[in-house]
Amino acid sequence: MRYVAIGDSFTEGLGDELPDGTVRGWADLVAAGLAAANGGSVQYANLAIRGRLLEPIVTEQLDRALSLSPLPTMITLNGGGNDMMRPGTDLSRLVALTEGAVRRCADAGVRLVLLSGGDPSARLPFGATMRRRGLALTAATAELAARHGLDFVDVFSDVEIRREQYWSPDRLHLNSAGHRRVASLVLDGLGHPTEAHVVDPAPVGRRSLLAEARYYREFVVPWVHRRLRGRSSGDGRTAKYADWVPVLAG
Repeated sequence: MRYVAIGDSFTEGLGDELPDGTVRGWADLVAAGLAAANGGSVQYANLAIRGRLLEPIVTEQLDRALSLSPLPTMITLNGGGNDMMRPGTDLSRLVALTEGAVRRCADAGVRLVLLSGGDPSARLPFGATMRRRGLALTAATAELAARHGLDFVDVFSDVEIRREQYWSPDRLHLNSAGHRRVASLVLDGLGHPTEAHVVDPAPVGRRSLLAEARYYREFVVPWVHRRLRGRSSGDGRTAKYADWVPVLAG
């Protein structure tokens, strides 16, 4: 098997940082799980870059994925989360971009697996708007996958992963537990029965005004400043695995 992951910070693995500062994430865990299921090794590439909008994912990243030699046997695609955070998002355009990627993979004979990201909206500013857009995009992607006979892993509808214990302090990216849960959902969806990762229940305390002020200062204000300057957290970054790397069964 030769597996390529394309997408944004969700697929890059942001929030699942290893002791050396590198990021791991659900796609890396899926590659390891596939290697274990196959009893050997998997060739793996991860072209996802944080901050990317859907269009460069299904053009630049997909171009690179389909240019790898040998050709991938499977690609996972998630995107649109950064688009939904922009005002005036055209969801029909996001669906059209995704369908274009579906057709390109079909023409190339590559299996495409579509994913929706987790739902972080309960604790985000303007979360109601994000949830409404996320529901609409998830439903449209599910319909698209069904129409083309593709596997679709619906993380957005997973109620468990909405709990605070699965998210990083920025409330937007999953933490290590969240990435482990997504990996288990993906492997199960690919036909490799995997018990979904669950964290121990824990009471969630009320947030103080001081904690909320710190959250806005550390995460929301810098995000707004980047948007005003037309910058992205992924500017200048390259893919962490731009070519095939072997992942051995553990």
